[in-house]
Amino acid sequence: MDKVTIFDTTLRDGEQAAGATLNIKEKLDVAKQLERLNVDVIEAGMPINSQAEFEAVSLIAKEIRIPVICALARAMPQDIVRAGESLKNAAHPRIHTFISSSDIHLVYQLKKSRDEVLEQARKMVKQAKKFCDDVEFSPMDASRTEPEYVYQIVEAAIDAGATTINIPDTVGYAIPVEFGKLIAGIFKNVPNVNKAVISVHCHNDLGLAVANSLEAVRNGARQVECTINGLGERAGNASLEEVVMAIRTRNSLFNVTTRIDTTQIYRASRLVSELTGFPVQPNKAIVGSNAFSHESGIHQDGVIKMPITYEIMDPKSVGIPSSSLVMGKHSGRHAFKERLAELGYSLSDEDFARAFNAFQQLAEKKKSIGNRDIESLVAEQQRTVSEIYRLDRIQVTCGDRGMPTAAVSLIGPDGKAVADAALGTGPVDAVYKAINRLINVPNNLTEFSVKSVTEGIDAIGEVMIRIESDCVTYTGRGADTDIIVASAKAYMNALNRLLTTRKAS
Repeated sequence: MDKVTIFDTTLRDGEQAAGATLNIKEKLDVAKQLERLNVDVIEAGMPINSQAEFEAVSLIAKEIRIPVICALARAMPQDIVRAGESLKNAAHPRIHTFISSSDIHLVYQLKKSRDEVLEQARKMVKQAKKFCDDVEFSPMDASRTEPEYVYQIVEAAIDAGATTINIPDTVGYAIPVEFGKLIAGIFKNVPNVNKAVISVHCHNDLGLAVANSLEAVRNGARQVECTINGLGERAGNASLEEVVMAIRTRNSLFNVTTRIDTTQIYRASRLVSELTGFPVQPNKAIVGSNAFSHESGIHQDGVIKMPITYEIMDPKSVGIPSSSLVMGKHSGRHAFKERLAELGYSLSDEDFARAFNAFQQLAEKKKSIGNRDIESLVAEQQRTVSEIYRLDRIQVTCGDRGMPTAAVSLIGPDGKAVADAALGTGPVDAVYKAINRLINVPNNLTEFSVKSVTEGIDAIGEVMIRIESDCVTYTGRGADTDIIVASAKAYMNALNRLLTTRKAS
């Protein structure tokens, strides 16, 4: 049975989703989870973009030893050199270079002829080969390119030394039947196609990224480029979990396999959602909260008698925790550690101690603590590990007849407490204004949302916000049983991201 290579681009294309910016530590955390997931290739970033991006790719290349680590580069000399330098410590390096191929891009963006683009592609693949043997080439916007020119540029790139040829549906324009035909045409019309792996990179603008990717596999593609939760620019990319589970569930149809450890899918989904601030919609396939829920009486009856009647996958096969038993203030350290392991967390002794302390504090406020509470609690603890400013205390006064007032105390970088107070149009506004008086960083709040982690009046509230500063968006998240405190934590999380980014640049 053929193997399909899973090429994950969450850290590159996924991070291009507006507001999904990750810092270096967060990128490394995601890369480690992708390694546990057993992805074959991790596209770690585009090193030419910035010094921070270069350092992130370099760190991942040094720390992650099993998957191929890939750096993206335009078909330009300076990009290729920067990508090669970032991968010098990689165990398995790959340079992925690209140039537009459609007449739309050539005429309006590049202002180059087909012959000029063909020659540039050939030269840059040869230059990339000087840094590593594993070179991938993409003719960008291939799905809107005349097939004959696709065949021509693919043949030239393989002749120049490309070992993987990626066919991108860059703007999500393709329909499965025509995309499958394009892939089949490449195998039929490119004489040296057997010297390279054919890959696909599909976008979801028409909601067809996964369908197009699977149709490409049926027509011979043996690498799929995808992201966790389908994260990515505009409407996103093909969803890794959907592609992998479709291949696994309908194995007799596709007759291919992957190396993915599917039990790590749920943990990867939760981690990426938490770090990027992009919530997973309840009805999202595979990893949504409703994916394995049944409300219809007929469905419930069938699942009780035999799960396969209405569930084509076992929830445990994608790592969704099987235990729904609640925990409380009488639960000990051992029980808490066991539950963390079941949820996919492996914490250091120091992190475990902090998490258990937070669990005990939560248990004093909340009678029953479920899996989602614990996931939120651990995420909140991890958010506060590398803060520049830390929330110390909040006191708020508000009401329909009063003037909303907030007093806030923060612990600064020097370890000393600073405090101030402010009036606002409401309690959250007052808190944010008080924080702004202490941390004088101009920004605009562009998004604010609140949701409960579980049901009940004592549920943990999660707040997600986005702020914008110097045309860059930063996401913040916070969780607490007090929604005002959660709002303050989210704002502090966003501000700390902003400050960390500025310090690194």
